[in-house]
Amino acid sequence: MEKKSEINGHAMAGSASTDRIVEKSAQKSFREKLLEFLRKNLLVIMTVSGVLVGVGLGMMVRNMSLTKAQMTYFAFPGEMLLRMLKMIILPLVVCSLISGAASLDTRSLGKLGGIAVAYFLVTTLIASGIGVTLAFIIKPGVGAGALNTNNLGLESVSSNKETTDSFLDLARNLFPANLVAAAFRSYATDYKMVAVGNDTNGTILYQKVPIGTDTDGMNILGLVLFAMVFGVALRKLGEEGEELIRFFNAFNEATMVLVSWIMWYVPIGIMFLVGSKIVEMEDVVLLVTSLGKYIFASILVCTHKRLNSGRLP
Repeated sequence: MEKKSEINGHAMAGSASTDRIVEKSAQKSFREKLLEFLRKNLLVIMTVSGVLVGVGLGMMVRNMSLTKAQMTYFAFPGEMLLRMLKMIILPLVVCSLISGAASLDTRSLGKLGGIAVAYFLVTTLIASGIGVTLAFIIKPGVGAGALNTNNLGLESVSSNKETTDSFLDLARNLFPANLVAAAFRSYATDYKMVAVGNDTNGTILYQKVPIGTDTDGMNILGLVLFAMVFGVALRKLGEEGEELIRFFNAFNEATMVLVSWIMWYVPIGIMFLVGSKIVEMEDVVLLVTSLGKYIFASILVCTHKRLNSGRLP
């Protein structure tokens, strides 16, 4: 009986030449598979290689006894990566949220928003519980306090804030008084001791009074809330808001292109970031131990999440 083969869905009479064509089309060579894998995962491979090279580079530079100025120059490429990422946060968050909120149907926004909030609350509570449990079991932070070195001689500021003031600051940051200032400053409560009188012995009595201050750092909460409400308002305008919606959609797409360009600099930046941190650390063994515990805990959490997601219908 004549043997038949199938090429591109069509049955053909079997022969040695057609069988070879079918085998070549059905099976890729190891070299082609390797090249395809490298093309798809090139950025990940380069990033991991940057981490490994950064560890080796940091270990070599540790023996050179660099001065503080030289350590700053050595960390400069990594600093540039952090500055690029911080630069892109504002347009990425604002434009994506405005575009997303403007694309929603305002009639179903309330129901959809409630479902989204409930989903995030439940998943966040579950994730927090798993994280706290693993932290108590593995204890990745034990001994890591010694790693908080300050070789550059920078000042460290610590303040004890009342719980009530923390919640009030959260509410204040949700509604920033100045959107431009919110791009680089946020509200924070500080305290001032004010004399309120004398006691029976003549000693001056002081009272701690909360005062408002501005701290460096983007007020991301206020910007997120404004972007979502602004996107819903544009949707409410109908045809009058379509042009502005298209503008933010195009802005969002352009921002994503910028992000893809920045990602190709990540391997270089992360190499010098890791290397500079290793140079600053006094006890590298403690650093590797603490980091290994953290990575192990993260792998356990991600594996648990993947297994549970595989059981979902």
